[in-house]
Amino acid sequence: MGLVVQKYGGSSVADAEGIKRVARRIVDTKKRGHQVVVVVSAMGDTTDELIDLAEQVSPIPAGREFDMLLTAGERISMALLAMAIKNLGHEAQSFTGSQAGVITDSVHNKARIIDVTPGRIRTALDEGNIAIVAGFQGVSQDKKDITTLGRGGSDTTAVALAAALDAEVCEIYTDVDGVFTADPRVVKKARKMDWIAFEDMLELASSGSKVLLHRCVEYARRYNIPIHVRSSFSGLPGTWVSSERPASLASRDHVSQGSQGGSPVEQAIISGVSHDTSEAKITVVGVPDKPGEAATIFRAVADAEINIDMIVQNVSAAATALTDISFTLPKSEGHKAMEALSRAQTVIGFDSLRYDDQIGKISLVGAGMKTNPGVTATFFEALSNAGVNIELISTSEIRISVVTRADDVNSAVQAVHSAFGLDSDSDEAVVYGGTGR
Repeated sequence: MGLVVQKYGGSSVADAEGIKRVARRIVDTKKRGHQVVVVVSAMGDTTDELIDLAEQVSPIPAGREFDMLLTAGERISMALLAMAIKNLGHEAQSFTGSQAGVITDSVHNKARIIDVTPGRIRTALDEGNIAIVAGFQGVSQDKKDITTLGRGGSDTTAVALAAALDAEVCEIYTDVDGVFTADPRVVKKARKMDWIAFEDMLELASSGSKVLLHRCVEYARRYNIPIHVRSSFSGLPGTWVSSERPASLASRDHVSQGSQGGSPVEQAIISGVSHDTSEAKITVVGVPDKPGEAATIFRAVADAEINIDMIVQNVSAAATALTDISFTLPKSEGHKAMEALSRAQTVIGFDSLRYDDQIGKISLVGAGMKTNPGVTATFFEALSNAGVNIELISTSEIRISVVTRADDVNSAVQAVHSAFGLDSDSDEAVVYGGTGR
């Protein structure tokens, strides 16, 4: 038997009973002959509560101290879980991110992993112990300060450790039974997929799917680490995320193929519908339509260390030779972007800025979409029939994304999901608790 890395989210360890349930699952894995490394998140809403507390003390908490505070949640979880495992008669050792060898850059609150040197983890495993690692955190390479990895950090920690330890699988335990064709909180008839390729999962994750974060999937693809997304609340098989379909699933049809039985071989295969309401839209009004203006706009945003998602430029008005440029970005970065652009207004020469944080993004993801024009028509017809107005459009070979009003997101997702025959004929998907993380 090989080495297995398991990650448990906050909803799985939300209370003492949850911790004991997780401990029993870990011990069962150990009894089957596996070496086990466990990555754990903070209990329930602990991280959010710590953030609220920090903001009450200081409106703009210092990055270094903020990270020191936030890592406390995972340290509590890891110690309690190690105690629960020992109570079941098995040895467990807990490690902080720095003790586990997770080395990062120096960017507080959203650090990126540079290297993983899991010497102490290997020693613990060689001694027959279960290793429990605090997720979401590491230590900076230069200053040796504690850092946090940002949203989805525990998932990324788990995959990084799996790669460094050459694990046979990284199991991500959450509060749903796997990856669904849409968020089961929005689409009750969403189908669980048995398997999804890294590329499709990356598109779903980057488009708002919460079950796995983009960084985690990208890391797994780079090092070819299979991910098994499962629920810690049930014993059901979950969804495999990997480069190739596992041999154990070879006899089953892909869920989206099953919804299109009898269709041609080159028929588009729809993986799912995702949505995201965490973005805002900025429109730069009255930009001179000449070379270099767009570059200056986006350089100002880039220098503020802000990531941009969708971009649309209007056709220039012939009379004024001015155009408007709209783009989306995380809401959390919205005001910083507005400040950066305001400082550059005299250089760029635009008229004004508009900020809108009441938007939502809906994305359809699947293979073969570029060569199947009927996919695009069906997608937009579904939105039209649902009375949903479109503000921005973006496409790739395996994705179509649109921006709408935030209030229209749920109805849009449900309409598109039904239009592509993704609704399940079986019972409604079960959401055991929490937010899917």
